Amino acid sequence: MQTNPLGHNVDLAERAYRIRRNALLMGEVQGQGYIGQALDIADVLATAYFHAMSYRPEDPHWEERDRFLLSNGHYAIALYAALIEAGIVPEEELETYGSDGSRLPMSGMAAYTPGMEMSGGSLGLGLSIGVGMCLGLKRNGSSSRVYTLFSDGELDEGSVWEAIMSAAHWKLDNLIGIIDVNNQQADGPSSQVMAFEPLVEKLQAFGWFVQRIDGNDIEAVRSAFDAARDHAEPKPRMIVCDTRMCKGVPFLEAREKNHFIRVDEHEWQMALEALDAGRKA
Repeated sequence: MQTNPLGHNVDLAERAYRIRRNALLMGEVQGQGYIGQALDIADVLATAYFHAMSYRPEDPHWEERDRFLLSNGHYAIALYAALIEAGIVPEEELETYGSDGSRLPMSGMAAYTPGMEMSGGSLGLGLSIGVGMCLGLKRNGSSSRVYTLFSDGELDEGSVWEAIMSAAHWKLDNLIGIIDVNNQQADGPSSQVMAFEPLVEKLQAFGWFVQRIDGNDIEAVRSAFDAARDHAEPKPRMIVCDTRMCKGVPFLEAREKNHFIRVDEHEWQMALEALDAGRKA
């Protein structure tokens, strides 16, 4: 059991399970979606929302909140699943995912969804927005932090590296970046589309405090969030998370192409049963 900043005792593994389950239920509404990413990043989101971040579910605009930026807007289904679990979005809205008039569109839109801090349709912008937010918070004397999730595919974008350089220049110790390294993007394996290794050494050379972890080991994720928060040097912090697409649903994990998944009608129940079996194991 862990204790989050709101003072509630929580089982992070159980929260991650419920985030994955919420994502599968939303995916079933449309019969397809970025399910693989939602399943791979659930442990990170559970730790962010139920261990690391300060926020008020009933007041998503609370000025002293920590901000969570979803740069990779196609991961919106994952963040919605976390926002539902956190009580920021009502659970009954899950069934409206991707539908006309829904507050849960398939790509994240800040104007529609409570708790969604940015519209992340264009990849590569989240870290730049995070730099601006962190500068503003510092100038206002705020102790709030900005957590920015982006994908390994976004490392193709020059704006990401400009943000990495500027964050170090401004010594933004209130910025915690999270890279989801699942080695998958629309055009194929991310490492083959644009080689980005050695990633840790590159980020360190830019002046960041860097940790690389198994992003599906929830204890490792918790420890990394704590170390990022408590690091003493005045520099930005990055957590590089190696994750597995479709984590928790073995028959989906085994699919060669799972960047955008179409699941047959009968397979949704199979996926939920596989997830439940892993929970009981």
